[in-house]
Amino acid sequence: MYGAITGDIIGSQFEFDRGNKSREFELFGKKCEYTDDTVMTVAVAEALLDAGKDADEKTVKEKLVASLKKWGKKYPYAGYGNRFKLWVLSDKSEPYGSYGNGSGMRVSPVGWLYDSMERTREVARWTAEITHNHPEGIKGAESTAAAIFMARHHAAFEEISNYIEDEFGYDLSRTLDEIRPDYCHVEDCMKTMPEAFTCFLEAGSYEECIRNVMYIGGDTDTLGAIAGAIAEAYWGIPEDLIRKAKEYLPDDIKAVVERFEKTVK
Repeated sequence: MYGAITGDIIGSQFEFDRGNKSREFELFGKKCEYTDDTVMTVAVAEALLDAGKDADEKTVKEKLVASLKKWGKKYPYAGYGNRFKLWVLSDKSEPYGSYGNGSGMRVSPVGWLYDSMERTREVARWTAEITHNHPEGIKGAESTAAAIFMARHHAAFEEISNYIEDEFGYDLSRTLDEIRPDYCHVEDCMKTMPEAFTCFLEAGSYEECIRNVMYIGGDTDTLGAIAGAIAEAYWGIPEDLIRKAKEYLPDDIKAVVERFEKTVK
C-alpha cells in the first residue's frame, strides 16, 4: 500500500498543474501532504480486511460503503470531488454514475489480497460500483488491480501492456514525450489510466516511475497513487521512501496499513 500512498504524497505538491513538468525535483517538498487518494485507499483496505477474502458481493459492498463514509467523514478536507463528498455526507448509499479516476486511485489493496485474476477483477469491480458505476469508472478500478496482480506475479512489461490494451481497450501506444506537451490536470479515468500505465511501463524502478508522473504533470497525486501502486508490486519501494512517507501520516492510517501488510505477507 505504501506504493500508492507515497505516490500520492509526492504528487500532491504538483497537483492542479503546479509543477514545471520535470523529472528533477525534491521528492518530499514543503507542500507535500497525503490526500483523499491515501484516505480512500486505506478505507478500501480496511473494508476488505473486515469482510474477509471469501466474502460475497453484498458483504463486501456493505463494508466498502460503511468504510468509505467513515473515513471520508473522519478526514473531510482531504480533497474529495464534490459529488463524492456529497455521497459521503449523505444518508444514501446508491452509486452516482461517476467515471472519475477515484475508482482507480483507491483500488490498489485489491491487487494484493486475492489469489486469482478472476477474483481480483471481481472485487475491484465491486469497489468501483458502490460509487463509480459508469463503465469507465469500473474499467479504471479493474485495470489498476489487474496490473498490480500481474506485476506482483512477475509478468513482463509486454505481457502487462498487452493485457491492459486487450482487456480494457486503453491505447498505450503514446510515449511520455508525446503525452507531456498538452497534458494537464484531468480527473476522469479515460485521460488518467493510459497515462498512469505508461509512467510505469517507461520506468526502471519505483522512483523512476514517480518521476515520470511529475514529468507529464496532470492530476499528479492520483497518477502517483495509481502508477506507484503498480510500481511497488513490480519493484518494491525503497525503505527510505516509506520512512519519509510515514512522517506525513496520522497513526490511524498507519495502523490500517500495518494490519494490511501483515495480512498479505
